[in-house]
Amino acid sequence: MTIAMENIKIRDAIENDLPAIVEIYNSSIPTRLATADLEPISVDDRRAWFAEHSPDFRPIWVLEINEEIAAWIALNSFYGGRAAYNATAEVSIYIAPSHQRQGYGSLLLKHVIQECDRLQITTLLAFCFDHNFSSIRLFERFGFQQQGHLPEVAVLDGEKRGLSILALKLCP
Repeated sequence: MTIAMENIKIRDAIENDLPAIVEIYNSSIPTRLATADLEPISVDDRRAWFAEHSPDFRPIWVLEINEEIAAWIALNSFYGGRAAYNATAEVSIYIAPSHQRQGYGSLLLKHVIQECDRLQITTLLAFCFDHNFSSIRLFERFGFQQQGHLPEVAVLDGEKRGLSILALKLCP
């Protein structure tokens, strides 16, 4: 599926996009806001992850601006991918630093929600560090509600951090 608006396009990710996806992901590591990875990952580290996704089951979409990947969003299987949870997916969203705070997260999240019926997804989950206020606000704007909290489950640069679990229940 492709959505085009002037110079902005959301499309299914292809394997050739993996270097840009990894670069954007790695740019989030030093902020200690969006991932528990502490060191950069490689493209090879992400090949198996990428292979677990397809346009029809657990897609990854990239947002291009003037044919340059500026952000990506993925649906990931929940709780080890056990079949009983197939209607539930975890959302991961990453935006290149130079493209943050420009509405691209909202554009991508809206796209995902619109695709859920086609993908037979009835529940979306988001896992956010407690101190990632901008991501929590983004998800809440789209109707996600906090369903759980895991205090002090991560240590980032010597600081204990909690994890908020947000969920959006869609029509069955």
